Amino acid sequence: MTAEEVGAGRHRGRFAPTPSGPLHIGSLAAAVASYLDARSRGGEWLVRMEDLDGPRVRPAAEDEILRTLEAAGLGWDGAVMRQSERGEAYRAALEKLREAGLVYPCLCSRREIADSALPGAQGGAPRYPGTCRGRSWREAEGSGGGRGAAWRMRTGDEPVSFDDRLRGAQRSRLEPEAGDFVLRRADGIVSYQLAVVVDDAAQGVTSVVRGADLLDSTFRQIYLQDALGLRRPEYLHIPVVAGEDGEKLSKQTRAHPVRRETLGEALRAALSFLGHAPPEELRGCGVEELLRWAIPAWSVARLPRTDSARMG
Repeated sequence: MTAEEVGAGRHRGRFAPTPSGPLHIGSLAAAVASYLDARSRGGEWLVRMEDLDGPRVRPAAEDEILRTLEAAGLGWDGAVMRQSERGEAYRAALEKLREAGLVYPCLCSRREIADSALPGAQGGAPRYPGTCRGRSWREAEGSGGGRGAAWRMRTGDEPVSFDDRLRGAQRSRLEPEAGDFVLRRADGIVSYQLAVVVDDAAQGVTSVVRGADLLDSTFRQIYLQDALGLRRPEYLHIPVVAGEDGEKLSKQTRAHPVRRETLGEALRAALSFLGHAPPEELRGCGVEELLRWAIPAWSVARLPRTDSARMG
């Protein structure tokens, strides 16, 4: 994608799965929502593989995901971006933040963080108390008993706000509510927060449609966008599909993969979950007919205003 294309101002959505296994119905619903939102606005729809976490990545999973998207009629624009090929862009962003004094080295172990964590972090996670905030880079490079340093983003008390297209006004104060967050782990792996921000900017993404479980991450990402001087996309956080236990469906919870031979049924179920149940006359139709109806029918107002729900 050229610089001219990124700057052209055309609407762009994206779907960014982790290739750790085949698509399940929850990830299909997220893909359908982002696809319909982009296509209904005459925009482009991009696919990006979030494959930074090597131990979770399965070599064959990317191909499985792409084949399932194609079979579901969810064709994407341009080449698939892979985060594993984006190391130089992440290093450049980290260096820019370092030069601005916005990141610092952290030598705390997981046990040390857990022992000193403060209450009140978003999502129930332990909140880092800022133990290493005063540590210099020179000090970190020459100490730590051979242990590498993580890079943490220095947060502030000023509110971060945005308007979610479904949920309305959202507001958070990162330092007391989330704490300083990691941008690069001690093992050198770049964090989800930084990679997403850098990649959305590089791809010219104008609208992010994703699950409500990632709403807390949006505050961190907006904070990073502002620090790096990047344009903010708009955000729409949809309900996530929950299993029988009420927890989000995921590969880790052994969610059943979507089978390509029953994709019509799966697409109909995903549309119904999103508040866009196809009319009775489309019962038994294939994916092309369902999408031909769904694109002009798409409306954010029809989406359920819940964080999660079971799929009927």
